[in-house]
Amino acid sequence: MSSRMQAIYNFFENMNEVVYVADMDTHELVYLNKKGLDAYGLQSLDDIRGRKCHDVLQHAGAPCTICTNDELRLGHFKEWEYHNPAIDRHFMLKDTMMLVDGRRYRIEIAIDMTLQEKQRNMFDSYQKVEEIVNAGLRLAMTTKTPDRGINVLLEYLGKALQADRTYIFERNDRGNDDNTYEWVAAGASSEKATLQDLPAEVNAHWYNAFRKDEIIVIRDVEEIREEDPLQYENLKRQNISTLVGIPLYEKGVAIGFYGVDNPPRHLLSYSADILQIMGHFIISLLRSRNLIVQLREMSSHDRLTGFGNRYALDDYAATLDGKGSLGVVFCDITGLKGVNDTRGHTEGDMLILRACDCLKKAFGGWSLFRIGGDEFLVLCRGIERADLMARITNLKEKLQESDVVMALGIAWYESCFSSNIDKLMIEAEMRMYRDKAAYYKAAGIDRRL
Repeated sequence: MSSRMQAIYNFFENMNEVVYVADMDTHELVYLNKKGLDAYGLQSLDDIRGRKCHDVLQHAGAPCTICTNDELRLGHFKEWEYHNPAIDRHFMLKDTMMLVDGRRYRIEIAIDMTLQEKQRNMFDSYQKVEEIVNAGLRLAMTTKTPDRGINVLLEYLGKALQADRTYIFERNDRGNDDNTYEWVAAGASSEKATLQDLPAEVNAHWYNAFRKDEIIVIRDVEEIREEDPLQYENLKRQNISTLVGIPLYEKGVAIGFYGVDNPPRHLLSYSADILQIMGHFIISLLRSRNLIVQLREMSSHDRLTGFGNRYALDDYAATLDGKGSLGVVFCDITGLKGVNDTRGHTEGDMLILRACDCLKKAFGGWSLFRIGGDEFLVLCRGIERADLMARITNLKEKLQESDVVMALGIAWYESCFSSNIDKLMIEAEMRMYRDKAAYYKAAGIDRRL
């Protein structure tokens, strides 16, 4: 330990506030003062050695979604309030960043405001359901995105309700259920990966209840062994004994549900009340998330073809890091201007869509972009040269079958960085122009068409 760090620890040791220091990059908790050790029932710094801050301070198995590390700056303090369900205390927090020996450390001073909060009737976690809800909503509403808000809310509810898991399931296009969000307590196991595309019959009893505006409260999983054997096996596999599930409605139809696993039995009714109130806000966050996805889709995709536009191309190019090969196909629909001028733009659009259909059949799964009225780009990251040329042969066959003529400029590179993508595209474009010129010359077509 450096002398500078020791001096900092000595300064904090006898303060009347909880103080901790954590490595911002590894989340390792490197210091907790005497007040902090007492608050968490720890004897000495040996009890925290090698442990993560979220493990010790939040009893969580993963970094906290409410972590403010990305907001911390040297010489500045971030002030905020937080009720820590792990020890049922309400704190005024002051966070800052410090650099020591090239490493970034988070210093947090936590002033216990629990008594003041109770005196002001702002927080009483076991007597006022509304206050628990409001506390969770306040945290969620300070986040920058709906996704972050949902994760913050699930984490807060999981801790407040002493649950093993909190989660959201959403119905997919096949009518099955996907576990789309999950928070897991320390010591519990994540189930999200095993709960994708869950067959509709597993949750059939639940959706029948949802259609009658009922919720799911399971006080003992053994009680559903006979009446709902598929769900029983599903829950038993996850070591779930108690559960609360709340429907999520859109226009009167259940589009999914969210809930908590293994809250204490004496908190089941309390949990149900809180989750029912919070369900409206969860739906609002999901709507906001969907709108953002839709707007992002609209802003990055060509409206006619559904291909990525130049914004999407810029985003794609930024990910190129020189690892793996890159196949580039620069395409131009020959004769589009003539079709638009003589037969109308509706016919021209039909020509474009036929060309795009050929590209999708030949390069499905790769990245397709419309970069001009009649120009398209295919980027194949990690493709072998032989595979690229085989797909070009297939593309030419599809184009001929669809009565579409496209000039093609093909290039393959062993590696590509975002900094030289423009150069590689220009090379492919020049080859496309040569192919186009050769076609015009052979066919005797006026190049102005």
